[in-house]
Amino acid sequence: MSNYAVTNPATGEVLATFPTASDADIEQAIASADKTQREWSRKTTIAARAALIQKVADLHNERVDELAAIISREMGKPLDQAVGEVEFSAAIYEYYAQNAEEFLKDETIVTDDGGKAFIRRQGIGVLLGIMPWNFPYYQVARFAGPNIILGNTIVLKHAEQCPESAAAIQRIFDDAGVPAGAYVNVFASHDQIKTIIEDDRVQGVSLTGSERAGAIVAEIAGRNLKKCVLELGGSDVLLVLDVADIDAAVDAAVGGRMDNTGQACNGSKRIVVLDKYYDEFAPKFIEAMGAIKTGDPFEDGVQAGPMSSDKATIGLSKQVKNALDQGAVLHTGSAEANGNFFPPTVLSGVTPAMDAYREELFGPVAVLYRVSSDEEAITLANSSPYGLGSVVLCDDEARAIEVGDKLEVGMVFINGVGLDAPELPFGGVKKSGFGRELGKFGIEEFQNKKLFRFAAK
Repeated sequence: MSNYAVTNPATGEVLATFPTASDADIEQAIASADKTQREWSRKTTIAARAALIQKVADLHNERVDELAAIISREMGKPLDQAVGEVEFSAAIYEYYAQNAEEFLKDETIVTDDGGKAFIRRQGIGVLLGIMPWNFPYYQVARFAGPNIILGNTIVLKHAEQCPESAAAIQRIFDDAGVPAGAYVNVFASHDQIKTIIEDDRVQGVSLTGSERAGAIVAEIAGRNLKKCVLELGGSDVLLVLDVADIDAAVDAAVGGRMDNTGQACNGSKRIVVLDKYYDEFAPKFIEAMGAIKTGDPFEDGVQAGPMSSDKATIGLSKQVKNALDQGAVLHTGSAEANGNFFPPTVLSGVTPAMDAYREELFGPVAVLYRVSSDEEAITLANSSPYGLGSVVLCDDEARAIEVGDKLEVGMVFINGVGLDAPELPFGGVKKSGFGRELGKFGIEEFQNKKLFRFAAK
């Protein structure tokens, strides 16, 4: 039986199944991507490839309602957030279509002997993308868009629970006129992923997923001398330092924690508040989290849908139960879900002796911490094995920058949450992975920066 199925997490109903690829299908996908990279990518201009990616952007916008409904069924994203994801994905494709020629132009190097030299940026070949379920369109856009324009071709393995959106993305690339082989969706098994990475025709792999999956992929890639980019987990902090508007800070913390029903790698999972604000902030935050409207993602006004799957719900429930058993304090919510509807939950009293102190809580669960100083907040923030993003709320921007400078993270958002944009690089450090996507840096990961050097006359 195929592992690729659309199972509505709100109801548990299996809506559709898709066949897993055969080994012959995998061979055909790699061969097609390799052939297209050699015969099309290398022989077309950046402008020509960018024009096709612009069409991909346009089709996302034209089909926004259809695409949004698909992922609301597949993984439970509230419909308005699903629409936002499709539109953001379109903006990413368009960003690279409009800026790639500037990003990829030749770069002159001044030599000591007066000889001429320049760097030409080119693709390296076939790339494997392994994408997650939590942002089915966005994750693909930030990988496939820049790399196809650069001159790479893509074999894309999507999450098993997102086959309908995976197929919809393939149709968009086909309908945009992108040549067969430039973007190839495969419903691959885990064993077949290993086969793809090991194939000499494949030059790199990008994975967004769990720390465990990242370690496995990096090991296979390393043994085969393949470049990889890993965007893994996160246990991001939101630091409430000196702020005049506590209500605005509460709103930011709720928004940072509850985006995508709490299932975002850079969601604000640890809410760290200076002591002098804690007694005002904490009850307001707890009340606001408890007031979140959870329900069917297609209903108007729903702020949080179901968890993405039974597996995700069971895993989060075990983590919360374990935290409570180890002495954490429950302020609102529960360790129990109603089906896959997990109540927005707030914990406090989590100490370094508890598992939850080091874990990523991937769902609508926030942990409150009280600290006495900026230094204590920084130490707490950096105690995590992860280092993806962070939010610093502080009316003194210079102080916010000073604190952010000491955080072991890849991103610092100051006085706002959800500040991601196509032009801003995304990525982390430590066990949150390595490499960057989006912005100018996102088109540089799988580049051959080829040197042309001329002898001095």
